Formats: sequence, structure tokens, C-alpha cells
Amino acid sequence: MVYKGACYCKAVKYEIDIASPDEARTSLCHCKNCKRFFGTAFGLTTKIPVKAFSYTSDSAKPTIHEADNGSGSLLHREFCSKCGSGILEYGAAAANDFRYIMTGTLQDPGALPPKGEFFCAYREKWMPEVPGIFHKEHLKD
Repeated sequence: MVYKGACYCKAVKYEIDIASPDEARTSLCHCKNCKRFFGTAFGLTTKIPVKAFSYTSDSAKPTIHEADNGSGSLLHREFCSKCGSGILEYGAAAANDFRYIMTGTLQDPGALPPKGEFFCAYREKWMPEVPGIFHKEHLKD
């Protein structure tokens, strides 16, 4: 199954090619870094195998930002230099195996619904728990 996506201005375009939606895991993240990067109360990413992701041949090259994620690990993020939309991210530990796609950049974000929530201990008090998915208070739970 091929899922297409792009940034807001459509300069950066990509495809995800997976055999089944089971190969993807969309999750909400309530950590401080995701809240800041996404500019909202949580981050929403879809974890896919690195081999499943590719930029299309007509895509602009994304801008790359790397920094400590606050816990001593390097976090790599790619985004559009024209409109600023985040495209993907991954930590140093996942670099060879996974990409975390910004779910809202998918052409059909609803095609890969959330399977879990992380850092629920930091969920905003006004936000209810998403029913029917797993919930981790902290990453190591």
C-alpha cells in the first residue's frame, strides 16, 4: 500500500510503501519537545520502517535540524524550508530502522489512526485519554 504526503506548500513530497497498515504505528506524544515542535498540546507521528519511506523525484530537498532532545539523545528532524512544515523525525537509536512521519502531512491522515499515546503523565489536564489504544505514562512503562 502506498501512502502519499507533502508539506503545506507541497514543495516537499514523499511516499510510504508498506505491505499492510499494521507496519505503521501512529501515536500521540505528550512530551515537552513534541508540544513545542508541533505547536500544540501533543505531537502526532506515524512510525514506519526506514525502507518504506522515500522522497518523490519531484520533491524539494528538506531542511535538516539536529539537536539534543533534552535527555542527551540526538533528535533529527526534516522540514520544508519554504513553509516550515515538519515532515519527519527520528532519534539516534532509531536512525537505521525507523522514521516518524508527521501524520498531518499524509494525504489521508485518517488512513493510519492512532494505536497509542506516550508520556501520558504530561497530557494536558483538559485533554481526555484517547479510548481503545495503549497508554504509557512514561516511555519506559
